[in-house]
Amino acid sequence: MTDCNDDCGGELKKEVVVSDLTIIIEADDNKGDYIKLSSDESLPPITVAEECSPPVKRSAVWYWAKMVLLFLFLGFSAVAVIKWIGPFLIDKEVIPIINWETKTFSPPVLTILVFASVAIFPTILLPSTPSMWVAGMTLGYGFGFLLIISAAAIGVSFPFFIGSIFHHKIEGWLEQYPKKASILKSAGAGNWLHQFRAVALIRISPFPYMVYNYCAVATNVKYGPYIIGSLILNNRCN
Repeated sequence: MTDCNDDCGGELKKEVVVSDLTIIIEADDNKGDYIKLSSDESLPPITVAEECSPPVKRSAVWYWAKMVLLFLFLGFSAVAVIKWIGPFLIDKEVIPIINWETKTFSPPVLTILVFASVAIFPTILLPSTPSMWVAGMTLGYGFGFLLIISAAAIGVSFPFFIGSIFHHKIEGWLEQYPKKASILKSAGAGNWLHQFRAVALIRISPFPYMVYNYCAVATNVKYGPYIIGSLILNNRCN
């Protein structure tokens, strides 16, 4: 057997020398029929070319090149959203709606509407962030904060208890996505503090906020760490 050599095309090959093998069947009165293997050194050896696997270094460089391109694309997209798309939507869509609500409804009616939207919208998978902005702009930071926290507690509790009714169906749905399910189910392991930290990390992760409200019960997370971790990071409730 010879070592790998560089070819003109950049590919690596190695040569394997196979000697000629002769099979002889002989008969013996004492031993019976048997097979005798012998090599014939007079014949030229047979050479077989075997290709070596491509170098691992080339694939590693290509992997990191793709990762760099991906991060550059995500960075430019984030800058575009923050600098142009986000302000455009706020000026053209969000602020006119908030101004219409504040001019149309009185403060008591607006308080009821804000509380109801924050408490009910997450249950039906609708965004409640505009209502939080209205509460802060019209009701003040102190009263608006207390209103939002109490309504958000109801808004994240309803899906948790509804999800407990459909516990087995949600588990079956999570089994279709084993990688994401393994991350969510890790939140249900450990003590109270571990579950609280896991819920907080999931809340700031890209996983959809309102979807996790229903999936949390299927991961065996207790209600205490779930509700506290959700309220502390309630600014992502959308």
